Amino acid sequence: MQLYGGLETRLEKLEAENTHLFNVTNILVKRLAELERALDGAPVAAAKPSAPAKPAKKEESDDDSFKFDDSDEEEDEAPKETEMQRMKRLAAEKKAKADAEKAAAGHQGPITKSNVIIDIKPWDDETDLGLMEKEVRAIKMEGLHWGASKLEEVGYGIKKLRIATTIIDHLVGLYDLEDKITEIEDYVQSVDIVAHNKI
Repeated sequence: MQLYGGLETRLEKLEAENTHLFNVTNILVKRLAELERALDGAPVAAAKPSAPAKPAKKEESDDDSFKFDDSDEEEDEAPKETEMQRMKRLAAEKKAKADAEKAAAGHQGPITKSNVIIDIKPWDDETDLGLMEKEVRAIKMEGLHWGASKLEEVGYGIKKLRIATTIIDHLVGLYDLEDKITEIEDYVQSVDIVAHNKI
């Protein structure tokens, strides 16, 4: 008799898939570690599939088995990081080093600029659009130059601010600019990029 419309069968399938995904993840972790060693110049061995990890044996904590030892090895040792933590740390270090080298080298190649037209919508018709524009123009970023602006009717007496700007592409990210404008929560409800044209 099947309970709850085959729930038991579905559960068994999920457990089998989970075991399979666990094995695949272990294989990928090992291969990633081998690739990192290869990039660092260490010899690489072929990856082999591994069996699922077995739970560690629990030590009995009887008072009779407690050993008095004068050495402080266990206290001196810092907790060892797992292989995944090590890989994350190494990846973060490599990314930070690459970012530092890129920033030090500066931008190479032609400097490209873009004209961007942005619509900034207020919360309601009582929002002071003059103050909103001052707050938006107060945003300063290297490579960002604000241009002309005008108010356009949205509907029901609500107007939006349409403002033009010129940006240097490698210095100003549109998503960063959009986030900075959206941070003006007292005035700004939403931000839309209407046009983005390369100069």
